[in-house]
Amino acid sequence: MDWMYLFYFSLGLLLFFGAKSTGRGEWNEEYTSLKQTKILQGIAALGVALHHMAQKSCAPWHPAKYTVHGLDPFVPIGYMLVGVFLFCSGLGLYKSFRTKPDYLKGFFRRRILPVIIAFYLSEFIYTGIRLLMGEKMTPVTILWYLSGLHMANFNAWYAVVIVFFYLAFWAAFRFCKKEGTAIFLVFLFALGYTVLCAFIDHQNDWWLRGEWWYNSIILFPLGLLFGKFEKRVTGFFRKGYWFWLLLSFAGIFLLFQQSEWLNNNAWGYYGEWGDPLKVPHRLMSAGLQWLVALFFTVFWFLLAMKVKPGNKALAWLGSVTLEFYLMHGVFVELFGYNFLDISKSIIYIRSVPLYIAAVLACAVAATLLFRLVFRKIRGFVQAKDGKPTGVA
Repeated sequence: MDWMYLFYFSLGLLLFFGAKSTGRGEWNEEYTSLKQTKILQGIAALGVALHHMAQKSCAPWHPAKYTVHGLDPFVPIGYMLVGVFLFCSGLGLYKSFRTKPDYLKGFFRRRILPVIIAFYLSEFIYTGIRLLMGEKMTPVTILWYLSGLHMANFNAWYAVVIVFFYLAFWAAFRFCKKEGTAIFLVFLFALGYTVLCAFIDHQNDWWLRGEWWYNSIILFPLGLLFGKFEKRVTGFFRKGYWFWLLLSFAGIFLLFQQSEWLNNNAWGYYGEWGDPLKVPHRLMSAGLQWLVALFFTVFWFLLAMKVKPGNKALAWLGSVTLEFYLMHGVFVELFGYNFLDISKSIIYIRSVPLYIAAVLACAVAATLLFRLVFRKIRGFVQAKDGKPTGVA
């Protein structure tokens, strides 16, 4: 028996367990609520973990003797899943801004500081694990890792990027009287950030390491824009709903196939030093992948308009996405064929179903422990700041 068939069957059950379909002519009026979007983020978090496991087990750049197929569909879709996170972040910020009085007051302490604390906690943990796994470090190397500029945890890049865009949101909405202007400025920031990233070649030392730092970033300001015009957009999609649902589903595959072909055969994110076309090619590649990520996100939100998710496990995962995102990569490496290309893994689990089970089980346990320590540190920092220590 091929256990991967059972895995995909179980994954489908997990995604729709507890879900309720609305009746004919009825809609899930809460499809953009915090509760519903947390479940969607939980789905995306699980998908990101499977994406990283796929990269470690069957990505085409691995030596053939270490390639084990099974998670192949997850190898190229990481940016789509991150796009869901970014869209939900933008949407959530706009909704909070509109519904909570003086939301921007204390914004740094409530929204930015927790991400920074989590980021540096993960850097300390990963630096320690790298040392235990035998990576040779000088005192200067350790200091660079602990500074966060030379990242010990490769997966922590999202925490860096989301802080940039939280700050852009705060500045735009703090100093612009018109919401439309503020959103436009965040769009401009996203475009400028993308152009900057496109000038930076792939590297393993500092921030902005590659295309994954920007190839879905446009979804953040699009989330803000959707929040502003949610009623109009919802009304638009309800008219001819099934057409838009099928179009978004088809668009994902058609645009994805086109994007993959162009990135592998014409444009792409790689270029030699001095290549005058590398930046335009990177920008065109990113623009097409933005469209793929947009269609992917639209599809899931359209689906949520008629299917109300209710899986408590995914809801919990959605409430700890940052912690899970920062910690799962440890076990992707510890149980893979090697540890970050610097040493042998503790236990190489070649069986893909067992690999998935081991990584997810350990990642959930590590997330709980990480969250406990994180809450203690956050409470301590807020107490020093003279603020309440409760954690929302």
